[in-house]
Amino acid sequence: MSGTGYSNRFTFACLPRTERGQPIVLGEDPQGENFLYCHGNSVIIRNLDSPQYSDIYTQHSCQVNVAKYSPSRFYIASADKSGKVRIWDTVNKEHILKNEFQPISGPIKDLAWSADSQRIVVVGEGREKFGHVFLADTGTSNGDITGQTRPINTVDFKPSRPFRIVTGSEDNTAAVYEGPPFKFKCTKTDHTRYCQVIRYSRDGNFWASGGFDGKIFLYDGKDSELKGELSGHTGGIYGLAWDPSSRKLLSASGDKTCRLWDIETQKCITTFKMGDQVEDQQVGCLWSGQHMISVSLSGFINYLDPNNPDKPKMIIKGHNKPIPAMDLSADRKSIYTGGSDGTVTVWNAESGRSERIKGAGHGNQVVQIKTHTTGVATIGFDDTLRSVDGSAQEYTGPAQPLTAQPRSIDIKADTTAVATLKSILLMRGGSILCEESVEFEPSCLAYSTNHNHLAVGEANGHLLRIYSTHNNSLDLVKEITLSGSVMDVVYSPDQKYLCTADSNRKVTVYTAGSYDKTHSNEWGFHTAKVNSVAWSPNSMYVASGGLDTSIIIWSMELPDKHCIMRNSHEQSQVTRVAWLDNSSLVSTGQDGNTKIWNITWPN
Repeated sequence: MSGTGYSNRFTFACLPRTERGQPIVLGEDPQGENFLYCHGNSVIIRNLDSPQYSDIYTQHSCQVNVAKYSPSRFYIASADKSGKVRIWDTVNKEHILKNEFQPISGPIKDLAWSADSQRIVVVGEGREKFGHVFLADTGTSNGDITGQTRPINTVDFKPSRPFRIVTGSEDNTAAVYEGPPFKFKCTKTDHTRYCQVIRYSRDGNFWASGGFDGKIFLYDGKDSELKGELSGHTGGIYGLAWDPSSRKLLSASGDKTCRLWDIETQKCITTFKMGDQVEDQQVGCLWSGQHMISVSLSGFINYLDPNNPDKPKMIIKGHNKPIPAMDLSADRKSIYTGGSDGTVTVWNAESGRSERIKGAGHGNQVVQIKTHTTGVATIGFDDTLRSVDGSAQEYTGPAQPLTAQPRSIDIKADTTAVATLKSILLMRGGSILCEESVEFEPSCLAYSTNHNHLAVGEANGHLLRIYSTHNNSLDLVKEITLSGSVMDVVYSPDQKYLCTADSNRKVTVYTAGSYDKTHSNEWGFHTAKVNSVAWSPNSMYVASGGLDTSIIIWSMELPDKHCIMRNSHEQSQVTRVAWLDNSSLVSTGQDGNTKIWNITWPN
């Protein structure tokens, strides 16, 4: 469509993918603007001051474990579990690949750049060796990482000359290397459990190591003599981060606290208590400019406040699993997203501020979310329908049990329609008006108050069934054959049209009431099944999102034209789409990201 365009306004990025007992390595921006973390095959570049702005790099073919900016800031090196390191450009939006190397033959757990941005050291779990130093331009070896007998978890480069490298291993030791070319110098055997994290101070005068034994040891930066022990944590140390002046150290621990240490006195000056649940364990931290951040086992990113250690300044919440469900609040100012792990998050569409819905939720996958006047309703794999109070942002009232696993829900005025694997229900005021058993497997449904019609799609067949809901009963009035299994169905806001999406890549619009096709031409430009369709508030545009990672915008006025937003969720299917207004669209993906798009139309 000439004149039609789109741009990404915000990306509410997925959270770090965490695993119990595994540290999360965060990457720091030399200019203090962004920070880096990994999730699945992606590297997330997230703005520190405004976390609703983020960029996502998706060029790895398997799980990425660590990403770090070069000190020059021109490049990011990211390393994955196959042992590959990709060095890519930060200046261009396309993130052009500069080099790809395979320094070791197994998962890389950490990497570090030398201060001149010329050398990279990686460590992990290779078959022949546990680490390697190489030149970033050519991949040429610049020394050997030997001398430790178990996989290496952590590494850092001394930021000043003479260059040193320190590594921490599962053989409980820290090792020191001198160079270049780098050669093994000695090991430190102060830890009694795995050494999990090692970091040099900014000025290079000290380095600190943290272990599963809950101990932090402090060493001289040049000769690696032991300078002292910082004791106080009662759980393993997962993260260490130095302040810009090299006078303080932040630690993150499995004891559900972070601590701030004064290096001169070697005393703890602040303890941040992060909660008392297992998911409040602290698995990583970063200190960038004024920002001190830590990552909880839940994936939440906490902005710590030394003046108020019991309450973070801000917590970035969200999802670190796929998002199968999404809807907007009645005023379209909030976005509700439901995860495959049962969590529901509500986002402010302007600021990106997020809250996790409180209370006992479904406990496993949220199937669909639907708005009603005072909040939203959710259905889940626990075979219940639950209600969320929109002002308190918490689940209210008892869960409504369903006779089978729910597949779809729609709410219009005071009527709720639910399709389960075995039946279709109409409800009002929490009581069931009618429940009709069905011989087919429903996949989706949509309700029209104007026509008193309920459209129900079939999962394993091509039929869309239209039921009359007069007299609070379900009477079949029409069957429509689609070109594939019905994936989604939705009435337009003015209730003049009904739009369907199917597994055969087609989006089709029907005139509501008669259910004749509105357009002679088929909308078939997706290259795989279409998961979701949505109408703009003015009923003039349709958005569709599919397995092909693309979103397509269709116009009712110009049915021959369309706009394809390719790779809108790169390497990930689009699970849901919804319009915030007539020129902005929200999409969610299997990648755990929620994106807001500006859509521009020709006048």
